[in-house]
Amino acid sequence: MENGSVKMDNENSPNEHIPVLAEILAEHISLPKDGIIVDATVGYGGHSEMFGSTLGPEGLILGLDVDEECIKRAQVKLNDLSCKVCLVRENFRHFAKVAKSNRIEKVDFILADLGFCSGQLTDPKRGLSFQENMPLDMRLDSRRRKTAADIVNKTDEKALADLIYEFGQERASRRIARFIVEHRKTQQIRTTTQLAMIVCRALNQPAHGRRSKIHPATKTFQALRIAVNDELGSLREFLAAAPDMLKQGGTVAVISFHSLEDKIVKEDFKQNAKDALYELITKKPLTASRDEARQNPRARSAKLRIAKRI
Repeated sequence: MENGSVKMDNENSPNEHIPVLAEILAEHISLPKDGIIVDATVGYGGHSEMFGSTLGPEGLILGLDVDEECIKRAQVKLNDLSCKVCLVRENFRHFAKVAKSNRIEKVDFILADLGFCSGQLTDPKRGLSFQENMPLDMRLDSRRRKTAADIVNKTDEKALADLIYEFGQERASRRIARFIVEHRKTQQIRTTTQLAMIVCRALNQPAHGRRSKIHPATKTFQALRIAVNDELGSLREFLAAAPDMLKQGGTVAVISFHSLEDKIVKEDFKQNAKDALYELITKKPLTASRDEARQNPRARSAKLRIAKRI
């Protein structure tokens, strides 16, 4: 089978979502013209467009995303590809089930980009950012019931502190939880601005003109987002299903954005290599070049790990 080389298009409009580590991925992944790709977190379709451009009419992209808006935008972006495209609104943890329901038994390449599309961060319905006053929601999948507001208003103080510590790696988690519980005794916490201000008070940090490089509420918001979307549970389930879905010589690539994710990926790949299921293509994670980090700030914290099925 003929292998396709990926052509990068660096002409991005200022407001366009730019897929992270695309050039590095292109250097490490070579696909046959009739290759089958699973883009498990398709987002706006940037990575799929890049790899799909190397596929012929017999090739196939199966793209998943829990976000209905992402599926719609990816459909438009991938519409002109010559390969077949199947997009499904589903969590990436269920990619194997979705593949088999579409009569796909084995694939050449599986990709999971664990980051967010730029539009998700600024969407006022999401409540993912403390930069604007938004409802405290944080659900990527609107079909999920529990929101971040439910967690901060209903979880007991100890459990809330544990959650912020475990998922946010926030050392001041107990103090933050105490301030949250005290506040909700008199007023429910419903917006991102409310929560951010409570965290700032707990840490004795100004809400504006902050002194540190990251906003004081960053870790707390990360913890709540992970909890609301069960992000780490989804990642573990995705990784567990990958070996059985890959053809011999097929590759799996995961782009993570914080140490909790990267640790899970690292340990999974290492164990599968020990069990003679994977060959590690990346002994250490690959990161963005200086140029990419400058052009796309989202790429600064991105880490890419790749493994090949033996």
